Amino acid sequence: MELARLRNDAAGRASLDGQPGAAVPTRASGQNITQFDSIMNVHPTAIIDARAKVPASCRVGPYCVIGAEVELGEGCRLVSHVAIEGPTKIGTDNSFFPFCAIGMAPQDTTYRGEPTRLEIGDHNEIRECVTISRGTVKGGGITRVGSHTLIMAYAHIGHDSVIGDRCMLVNGATLAGHVTVEEWAVVGALCPVHQFVRIGAHSYIGGGTTITQDVLPFSMTSAARDTHAYGMNKVGLERRGFSKERIQKIHHAYKTLLASKLNTSQALEKLKSESDRGDDVDMLIRFIEASERGIIK
Repeated sequence: MELARLRNDAAGRASLDGQPGAAVPTRASGQNITQFDSIMNVHPTAIIDARAKVPASCRVGPYCVIGAEVELGEGCRLVSHVAIEGPTKIGTDNSFFPFCAIGMAPQDTTYRGEPTRLEIGDHNEIRECVTISRGTVKGGGITRVGSHTLIMAYAHIGHDSVIGDRCMLVNGATLAGHVTVEEWAVVGALCPVHQFVRIGAHSYIGGGTTITQDVLPFSMTSAARDTHAYGMNKVGLERRGFSKERIQKIHHAYKTLLASKLNTSQALEKLKSESDRGDDVDMLIRFIEASERGIIK
């Protein structure tokens, strides 16, 4: 793929999508590198293939790379360091944040360079380091993302996946190939989703849940939360210079909270009845009493 800076014509003017624009600034000594083209909003360090279509209403920030056969809709914003390859068609008013890689070749060992596609709708927010792959021939040749989605940092959308309107992929959500996410679904942080899985409309997947089968529409789905507090962090407290007396008092409080047959309220009342409990235990009591979601025991 031939990539080049905006081509200057004979008059020293830049052209983009066949339309004349303002001259691309050069970086003379001492010039502000953040200067944008005043008409086309293209930073001088951006690289845009001559075969790409980028409307003048788009804003292309520093060090972005837009390849051949990429078509952006009106009002798109590439903050900086965004890479987009084609064939990719993107709708209006989408925002791309630093270091996302959009429309790259599918991560599939059978891919042989076929001209597969990515299509993205309107009003999406695609955050830092997101990766979205184009489709594969065997999977239909196209990956689709709808409109009004929020795709948070480090999420991955694999080849031939289909993301419906108003979905949310939280940080680190990872979709294998051929995944369908229906409208309004939320895929929680750090959730791996197996290939060919369907995630139903209006469903919510809790963070850290591995998904290997279809998720029901309207459901809340989560891995089991078997998380416990196993005692105090004795080694850490010793390294921070806590005295033996302070550690003993905290240890006693933890035994009352975790190892007695008292419930949390009863354990708190017992601790508060002890006159020589110390400032550390007072802090522990205040922390528990201020909890709105309950504590891990």
